[in-house]
Amino acid sequence: MSGLRILVPVKRVIDYAVKPRVNRTQTGIDTSVKHSMNPFDELSIEEAVRLRERKLPVESITALSAGPAKAQDILRTAMAMGADKGIHVQVEEQNALEPLGVAKLLKKVAEGEKSNLVILGKQAIDDDAGQTGQMLAGLLGWSQATQASKVQIENDTVTVTREVDGGVETLKAKLPMVITTDLRLNEPRYASLPNIMKAKKKPLEKKTLKDYDLDLPTKLKTIKVTEPPPRKGGVKVEDVDGMIGKLKELGAL
Repeated sequence: MSGLRILVPVKRVIDYAVKPRVNRTQTGIDTSVKHSMNPFDELSIEEAVRLRERKLPVESITALSAGPAKAQDILRTAMAMGADKGIHVQVEEQNALEPLGVAKLLKKVAEGEKSNLVILGKQAIDDDAGQTGQMLAGLLGWSQATQASKVQIENDTVTVTREVDGGVETLKAKLPMVITTDLRLNEPRYASLPNIMKAKKKPLEKKTLKDYDLDLPTKLKTIKVTEPPPRKGGVKVEDVDGMIGKLKELGAL
């Protein structure tokens, strides 16, 4: 089996425990709140590290993030979890990269790092696009398996189990490959204090889109963002007949 050179993209997003609020100008979400690594990307880093712990020939685990300077914080977290190095592509403007643009960037990085396995979250919890992994596989011409709940690698064959309606589906493909992760794949570890200190000494490369000869103009424009209308409170009924009567009153029956 050839050595695994794993690329793991990670994204800085509003922390999953924070309730997003629309900003005053209604042009987007208020970002002056706590941020952290996209939860699905935590699964990806964890799975890459576990592949190494299973004594598979993992040559390198590279974490990549594109975003503002603070994106370096989640790269350090990824390295504290077990990634060998980080690459930060400086992109200051918020929402400057759309899924296709990210896929084009990842293609360049994967080729430059000679990666043969890309593991990334099935979606980011800010835009919920769920497109980047599939687009990347198409651009690279690689096999892909999305929403993985189990990953096994033997020689150059990758077996991925994914949950589908009513059961599970098992896919087999040869490296190189793109895998997107789902919540049942693993339980990400916490970065220990000693590993956080070690991560500070691991290499962190700083790049720009120009370094990859990329110009990625956005094709979408957000016109307005508003809060959803408040929900009306429910009502209690005494029995089944009361429930049927209420449903008829509401026009649901």
